[in-house]
Amino acid sequence: MQSNPLRLSRCRSALGRWGGRLLIAGSLLTGGFFLSSPQPVLAAESVTVRLGRLSQTVSLNDLEAFAATGEVPQSLRLYRPLLNANLRQALGGEITLEPEVGQVILDEILHTPGGAQLLDTLRAIAPNLAATDLRITLEQVSKSESGLTLLSILRAMPQDTLEINVGTLLTLASQFRLAQMESKALSRVLRKDPAAEMAEPVPLLGTDPFSTGPSEVERWELVLRDHNRDRSIPIDIYWSEDSHGPLVMISHGFGADRRFFAYLAEHLASHGLTVVSVEHPGSNVAALLSLPAEELPEAAVHSRILPATEFLDRPRDISFVLDRLEKINLYSYSLRDRLNTEQVAFIGHSLGGYTGLALAGADLDLRSLESYCQTLNPVNVSPADWLQCAALNLPVKYANLRDDRITQLIVANPLTGLLFGEAGLSRVRVPTLVLAGTHDTVTPMASQQLRPFMQLPASKHLITVVGGSHLSVGDPNNLNADLGQIPFMPALPDVTTAPLRIFLQGVSLSFVMQQTPEADAYAPALSPTVAHAFSTTTLSLRLSQTVPEGLATWPRLRQSGLPRQDRLISYLPSLLHLEATAIQDQLQVLQRQMVAYLRHTPPSSTAVYWPFLGSPVRMQANQSGQRSTTPQ
Repeated sequence: MQSNPLRLSRCRSALGRWGGRLLIAGSLLTGGFFLSSPQPVLAAESVTVRLGRLSQTVSLNDLEAFAATGEVPQSLRLYRPLLNANLRQALGGEITLEPEVGQVILDEILHTPGGAQLLDTLRAIAPNLAATDLRITLEQVSKSESGLTLLSILRAMPQDTLEINVGTLLTLASQFRLAQMESKALSRVLRKDPAAEMAEPVPLLGTDPFSTGPSEVERWELVLRDHNRDRSIPIDIYWSEDSHGPLVMISHGFGADRRFFAYLAEHLASHGLTVVSVEHPGSNVAALLSLPAEELPEAAVHSRILPATEFLDRPRDISFVLDRLEKINLYSYSLRDRLNTEQVAFIGHSLGGYTGLALAGADLDLRSLESYCQTLNPVNVSPADWLQCAALNLPVKYANLRDDRITQLIVANPLTGLLFGEAGLSRVRVPTLVLAGTHDTVTPMASQQLRPFMQLPASKHLITVVGGSHLSVGDPNNLNADLGQIPFMPALPDVTTAPLRIFLQGVSLSFVMQQTPEADAYAPALSPTVAHAFSTTTLSLRLSQTVPEGLATWPRLRQSGLPRQDRLISYLPSLLHLEATAIQDQLQVLQRQMVAYLRHTPPSSTAVYWPFLGSPVRMQANQSGQRSTTPQ
């Protein structure tokens, strides 16, 4: 399948274009670039660091020398422990932001409640920060087509120096560091799956679901017009002459399009399934690139990048497409009886995961979201937090978007948060497969996947990808390489994620086929041992039907709601629990290994000291298994 080069030159993945906003925010928090104008009267030459009554001025020339060579100048010897490779990369690394969405990003930061909290945090770090100067700087950054760095932006400040409150900065940095430690500890817990490692491989029956199927696939492109909502919905239909079984619907994430899962659609269709990939016009990449650059009134909205109406329109897009497909199934010469709209397996990524859960019966319930969004912690805020808070602009706080034609659900890195209230996910009544990545900093694993997975009723599976990021399951031909430069959205090389994509193809096919008479033939592919077989040193895969035992009581998952403020003290019980679980798992593995060794390789002789004999006695096992005792 050929892709449009123009489309590939733009951000094609979930949250990708919106990621530029958080890139700016992250840079602000880590170094504090602010004040800029097209022709500043003054140029910054230094940064003043304050800790209580103590202060020291650091020359930008010295920082540039460190960024260029890695050598610590004499004037910075005191800060040697802080001048690591990460800081050097942050100082010298290029910051990219496409001009098409620059003004929208600026409006998001300056005119939303989340942005106001971010500005308050920045002012605590940099007391001499002025909002007007920040606007000038961000406008300049959003329009620049050259490679900007943190140091070049610092030099563009209209003041001669920027003040940094080290105490506040270190507190926030420590909190961020503890969050990273927690993520690594969670990875260690999930990396080991003793049951899968010790079990015998399960033979696959019949067709290999991980290999390309025998059917020749055709792809048709259609645009369906919903006049009631004034909405045109592009779709791709993947089908073959052998099409049969359930219909598969695919929904992309925010800022992506209908080709995000193109490789998966091709694979499923090659095995005889009809696949329809839907593009949501209000939250695709085209919608982001066409946003008008108009200034918003103060605190007018929670988000302009993601219209609140998308939380209603996305599920309605799917229901509308299914209505139209019913007619196509009746009257199309080629597609007649190939579109089984009464039995639909839904696949969604990120915001597409939210879409599927809403269709499967989870009611949209925003009643507990408002208080959460008013107390966001800007340090550990994730894109998922900003996106879910956009829903507060809806005129309703509750909506039932269920479509009974959805009979199965596969959601990868889904956005959930508090969109479904405290118990909305318990209303999902269809078999559900959830995929989560430990390195997903867009929709973090604990709050967006693991805790929601525990709310789902029976008939569910969980795939955990240790080392997987938000984009690891995306089609490499539809991901912009520049996304890998965004700190919170690391992109892994194609060769690294290839086994994961092959595994997802086979597991998705096998899961969908559980609705057919061929269910037993495909069931072995849903085994933990198969996931273990596809694991690599970089991406370890785990497949289960429950959250691992050690995590069932993890404080992060037992909270009744999402934490409003992740303060330093809140990480201590969480870290201790994860570390204790990891140690316990290691001991269990060691115990199993010892038992297995002793069972297959009994010792030939053992020296035992008998106190009453005063000398060791060697016990030997003969071929019949009987033991003889010989004093020594």
